[in-house]
Amino acid sequence: MSYTSDIPDRNASLGRKFGAQVLASIGAALTRYGRIRSRADRVEQLQALSDAELAKLGLTRDRIVQHVFRDQFYY
Repeated sequence: MSYTSDIPDRNASLGRKFGAQVLASIGAALTRYGRIRSRADRVEQLQALSDAELAKLGLTRDRIVQHVFRDQFYY
């Protein structure tokens, strides 16, 4: 004898939700990493400039990091 049920499997639903949350978290982490990496690249680009080139941009060497991350920190 076998039994069947029309009641949805609650564990399957929870598993899908958990999987979606894990994938969303991984996606968010990769996005944050990409943003930080691109900012680090910009810092390197600015550091490669001469002091005269930085002055044309209105920057000094000691303010490069603050300039690149200016929207992330409050001074």
